[in-house]
Amino acid sequence: MPDDHDERRPMAEIHALPIRKHAAPAQKHPDPCETCTARSLTICAALTNEEQSRMGALAGAMWFQPHQVLFQEGDAADHVYNITCGSVSLSKSMSDGRRQITGFLGPGDFLGLNTRDTYSVSAEALIDTKVCRFSRSAFRKLLSDMPSLEHRLLAVAETELATAQEQILLLGRKTAMERIASFLLLQVNRVTARGLPPNPIALPMTRAEVADYLGLTIETVSRCFTKLRKLDIISLPASDRVLIKQTDRLKALSEST
Repeated sequence: MPDDHDERRPMAEIHALPIRKHAAPAQKHPDPCETCTARSLTICAALTNEEQSRMGALAGAMWFQPHQVLFQEGDAADHVYNITCGSVSLSKSMSDGRRQITGFLGPGDFLGLNTRDTYSVSAEALIDTKVCRFSRSAFRKLLSDMPSLEHRLLAVAETELATAQEQILLLGRKTAMERIASFLLLQVNRVTARGLPPNPIALPMTRAEVADYLGLTIETVSRCFTKLRKLDIISLPASDRVLIKQTDRLKALSEST
């Protein structure tokens, strides 16, 4: 655009030009960490605002549709993931082609960080799921610079270890009904530990996926849910919801012999 004082233009035209103003400041986009609904549940909760901003700058937000794979067992472990919305199943492949689901993760859970160069499990979205993905090398640098983040991650690892030990007990010593009752109580404990309403329980996984996790058949899982409903211990308001009506009886069933 020609300058306002261009003498080659008629004076009347020059006077008609609008007065220039200082450019308006660029609109500030909200920090994705500040608008994250799972912020208080994740490993970020222990960080200061400055540390969260630094961590957020390294994160790449990704959406996964149901049954979409985050990573496969044996893939190069180049990234780690923080789940902010949705649900993910973890599984291992068996030599005969079957799979064993080893866990279910939800908002606030962290996955992908290990000492190996490849992932030891596969991760698959059960429902629409959002994650923050970090480069593994960049995340390790954050851990060395932020002791509070490392401590929070250690607490997450301890919880995962306790869950893994519980699953070993489920698969090795408990009956089908004990496994189902224990599984439902485990879901209650997970959400209450995050300060979320425990009832009704959200179950984004299918009955077949519950069966894979508990080492049962889908028919056995369905029979156990039906029996619990007939005993008025639970109700099933929706296919992905379980309302626990008698917690004490459910606990007794989880520990019966």
